[in-house]
Amino acid sequence: MDLSVVIPVRNEAENIAPLVAEIRAALDGRLEYEIVYVDDGSRDGTAEALAALAAGFPRLRVLRHDSSYGQSAAIRTGVKEARAPWIATLDGDGQNDPADIPALWAMTRQAADAGLLIAGHRQKRRDSWVKRVSSRIANRVRARLLGDATPDTGCGLKLFPRELFLDLPFFDHMHRFLPALVQRQGGRTVSVPVNHRPRERGASNYGTLDRLAVGVTDLLGVLWLQRRAKNPRLLDAAAAAPPR
Repeated sequence: MDLSVVIPVRNEAENIAPLVAEIRAALDGRLEYEIVYVDDGSRDGTAEALAALAAGFPRLRVLRHDSSYGQSAAIRTGVKEARAPWIATLDGDGQNDPADIPALWAMTRQAADAGLLIAGHRQKRRDSWVKRVSSRIANRVRARLLGDATPDTGCGLKLFPRELFLDLPFFDHMHRFLPALVQRQGGRTVSVPVNHRPRERGASNYGTLDRLAVGVTDLLGVLWLQRRAKNPRLLDAAAAAPPR
């Protein structure tokens, strides 16, 4: 298997079937893949919608949290259970376009870089002006302080090696800081323009104020992690041999 598509969701029943259909249209016949949905304590018909699709589509796997633990925890659950060495993440609201995945996947084949994170960049966001402005400010502040050189860390569409992600320090909301955390680990991030679409079904689970409230604390925490990072380099076999 080449790729696991990990999708965290909470109360997105109306978006399950359309998004799975789009993923299949984008990836069927191109590579060996699976779709791993993580239901983060949904209280609508998300579980039923996933079960109905999984019954007739073996590539779809469903994991369920007993209650809501947040997007970062849901992503981590999916990555831990994934069967492929590479992971693609998508938001479950249908705003990320699965048709972008093949081009990003082709970049991973050319790079052959175990420390590579490919991050989507939503150059034309289809969100409210409040979200667009607040996100622009947050990205500038984060990039200035963390030096991660990434214009859009909030885009849900990303590709990365499974082992790279599992080596990163885990904390709530860590998915918003993946470029900085990968850089801390000695890896690199490549940002790629991707399509972004308006939400057509359901309602957002996140508000501007609640994200702002935790953002400052998280930013300070990542700064602390960066300053404590050490990446030892191993000597090759000849150099490591003791003198005779």
